This record gives sequence, structure tokens and C-alpha cells, in this order.
Amino acid sequence: MAKKKKDNSNGKLIADNRKARYNYEFVESLEAGIVLAGTEVKSLRNGKAMIAESYATEENGEIWLINAYIPEYLEGNRFNHNPRQRRKLLLKKKEMAKLSMAVNRDGMTIIPNRLYFTDKGIAKLQIALAKGRKNHDKRDVSKDRDWKREQGRLLRDKG
Repeated sequence: MAKKKKDNSNGKLIADNRKARYNYEFVESLEAGIVLAGTEVKSLRNGKAMIAESYATEENGEIWLINAYIPEYLEGNRFNHNPRQRRKLLLKKKEMAKLSMAVNRDGMTIIPNRLYFTDKGIAKLQIALAKGRKNHDKRDVSKDRDWKREQGRLLRDKG
């Protein structure tokens, strides 16, 4: 019997980018570490972060998360962080090269998909290499989703 691939996203979900699944077609997903300050980690533990309007970009051989919102930690005092600051993503060199090539050559986008804590308590960001969908593609996706839902209802009612 083949071994199942372990999914590291079993931990506590902090933020989910559901709108990205509608607007983009995901080609490949990766798990990335994220460089955070102490008050950012404490704020994430409160679970109020938003990654809906954020994206990642490549600059000088590094991948940066832009426009992610991690609110200020209330007890942070003068050591608090800027809620919308750029944050560095931790990836292997091969992964960074692959992402930057796909963005430059194929016109794809790096979209954050989920932000979560692992079982060990480490904050991770699932990013995806994505292609933007046109309006007619979005309609087709919603039609398929509705049809699958209707199929499930029909099968449930029938048997």
C-alpha cells in the first residue's frame, strides 16, 4: 500500500483566501514560512489577519508578501508593527526560481491561499501559482459547482 502524503496544514487556520479560488485557477501550491516580529505572531494567535487582497512578488531574488493585514497587537505598546508592511517569505532557492520564472515568462501571479499555524506552532503561508480567470470562466466554474451540488442532492434523495 502506498504511503499517504502528509498534509502539514492540520494546525489552526488563521486566514483563508476564498475569493482567490473564484478569481484564479491554481496551477501549483507551495508552503512557505513567513518572517514575523513578536507582536505579529501574538496578533496572529488572536486570529484576526486578512490575506484577501494580498499577493506575493519577487524582488532581488527574494519573495515578498505585499498588502497582507495583520492588526496591531493591543498590548504591544511602542514595539508594535505596521499592519500592512511587506513580509519576507521563506522558500528554497529552487522554489523561488521556479516561481519567478513562471511569473516573468507565463504571466502568472503568486497568490496567498491560507495562513495557518502548524502543529508545532509555526506560522506558515500556503501560496499558489495562479492564472487569472476571465468572466466566462468564472460563470462556467459556478455552473459546475451548482450542478455538482444538485447532483449530490438528487443522489441523496434517491438512495
